[in-house]
Amino acid sequence: MDRFLASFVRTGAAGVNDPLVAATVFPGYAAAAKARTTAGARMPTDPAPTLEIRVLDPRLHEWGLPRFQSAHAAAIDLHACLDAPALLHPGAAPLLISAGLAVHIADPGMAALVLPRSGLGHRKGLVLGNLVGLIDPDYTGPILVSAWNRSPPGSEPVVLQPGERFAQMLFVPILRPEFRIVDAFSVETARGAGGFGSTGAGGHSSGSG
Repeated sequence: MDRFLASFVRTGAAGVNDPLVAATVFPGYAAAAKARTTAGARMPTDPAPTLEIRVLDPRLHEWGLPRFQSAHAAAIDLHACLDAPALLHPGAAPLLISAGLAVHIADPGMAALVLPRSGLGHRKGLVLGNLVGLIDPDYTGPILVSAWNRSPPGSEPVVLQPGERFAQMLFVPILRPEFRIVDAFSVETARGAGGFGSTGAGGHSSGSG
């Protein structure tokens, strides 16, 4: 079994611990594993790959170089590389802030997501102007974060200090399926084209819409 799928199974995701069952429940992972040697369709096999990072702001050596804050942390924190405190008023236009670094993921089976920090988003309303930032594996420019105060008018502004950890970056595997144009889908589902609200709001529904 593919190493990536094996590591995925070992986490006990969705309560699945058997490789054969996992290949059935997660057919996309199994298919990607078989196709990973095909250009543009593979997934990373190393659960702890090495990435090249350029430090663009030397103050990061003092504030903290990219690292995981705990053994099981899923993302790394990003520092606000500001020359002076930044004031983000509620509902005002987002402010583009440099994280002071650049990464070269290089692996077409991996990308990075820039996300808000949970505490700042909940307590102060500090989120991202684009909701989620996407770092493609071939992008090598500076990491810029769109910081936005989503709080309602009349709320206190958010003050960001130079060096403050204000966002986080998560590395994720990527699937690149091959597309086949069809006139009709090969398999029908019980839900069909049912969209928003089609599965109801009851507690026993298993749908996602």
